[in-house]
Amino acid sequence: MTPASGRVLTRPEGLAWGLGPRAWPEGPAASAHSPKGFRWVFSTGFLLVYSAAMAVLVIMFVSVAAALAGAVLFWRRSSRRVGTPPQRATYEALHTASQAVSVLRDGLTPTTAAKAAVSLRQLLGTPAVAIADQTGVLACHGSDRHAEPLTRHLRAVVSSGRSQLLSAADLDCLHGGDCPMRAGAAVPIAVDGVVIGALAALSPSADAALMRTTAEVARFVSTHLALAELDASRTRTVQAQLNFLRAQISPHFLYNALTAIESYVRSDPERARDLLVGFAEFIRWTFREHSQYATLAEELRFVDTYLELERARFGDRLAVSLRVAPEVLPVRLPSLVLQPLVENAIRHGLERLTGPARLQISVEDGGHEAIVTVEDHGVGVEPEQLADVLSGRSGGQSVGLRNVDERLRATFGEDHGLTIETGVGAGTKVTMRLPKFCPAVSGS
Repeated sequence: MTPASGRVLTRPEGLAWGLGPRAWPEGPAASAHSPKGFRWVFSTGFLLVYSAAMAVLVIMFVSVAAALAGAVLFWRRSSRRVGTPPQRATYEALHTASQAVSVLRDGLTPTTAAKAAVSLRQLLGTPAVAIADQTGVLACHGSDRHAEPLTRHLRAVVSSGRSQLLSAADLDCLHGGDCPMRAGAAVPIAVDGVVIGALAALSPSADAALMRTTAEVARFVSTHLALAELDASRTRTVQAQLNFLRAQISPHFLYNALTAIESYVRSDPERARDLLVGFAEFIRWTFREHSQYATLAEELRFVDTYLELERARFGDRLAVSLRVAPEVLPVRLPSLVLQPLVENAIRHGLERLTGPARLQISVEDGGHEAIVTVEDHGVGVEPEQLADVLSGRSGGQSVGLRNVDERLRATFGEDHGLTIETGVGAGTKVTMRLPKFCPAVSGS
């Protein structure tokens, strides 16, 4: 209980109990309850004891807080260490190897070699590494000491295809035992049996263990460089297919388009001008340097230009119905796959009709896919004949249809080829399913 102002609480022994000079009464009561001068001595001693106690409490509080903080920090660090020490070591090695070879998927160049050398050095655990190709050293990491003799031996490894253990004499090392890179191992990097480069690991000493480890890392690098070559080959194949499609522009279509334009020159010059502009745009789009992929919006724009030329030839006989879900327009697909389907429908399904020629194009949202359909109400075809077309057994007929089917399967997987429904006199319906997200397409 705290004393009220102006009052004193006394104990039976007659000693005053208070927390400062004002705890003692003034006047006559003071002489009755306390000796002269005792008030100041008692208060000062109490404050000293009180201050010491508070200091001890603060120190204890800080110590407990520090201990708790250390425990939390230790727990957080320990929680990251998932698995046993061998499992963690395996993970770290594989993670480092993955970092080293991921950049090599772009081929062996000075830039990719410099990036890969950092992780390869960590993977090998040596003071320095060097990567060379057939022209010379591409990158060194750790140190460029002994660069000239090392370059000479790496070229020898590339030209001979044989690994070498490098001694201090081979590296012209004059630093004695203090040099951490006075020896090493150099092994070839080969792709499809052809040596395209070499990998060197430098350390204080060289033995069979270093040679074996370096050779395994070089083999790992060779595998991913082979995958890089495969990617480049796939890109070249796609470009060749695009060039092939360009070459398949029918001379018959070109002749008919120009004839249709010529027929309007006198009767409707403005119409002839618009058609000529559209024809030029069609040719420019066909022969320009395409990327491997385009959006559905770009493909539909190209198809619209093509159909404008065909409408000039067919006149009112050609009725085109186009239904598009706007949300799927950004979906990406291989370039030049939609126009060949439309051209195939007109050329093989509608051109021989004498009456109205109806063509329906729909682009719908199918959840995780965009569903594109091209349907003609034309003469149709025997299903067996169409199977021969898609398998390549029909010679040069409908090569554009087969090309589109192969490219779709190569891009999205075997289950994303063309689906075709047809029958003699029943028309033809071609459907393709395009995933809205495909890592290979989205990252290009």
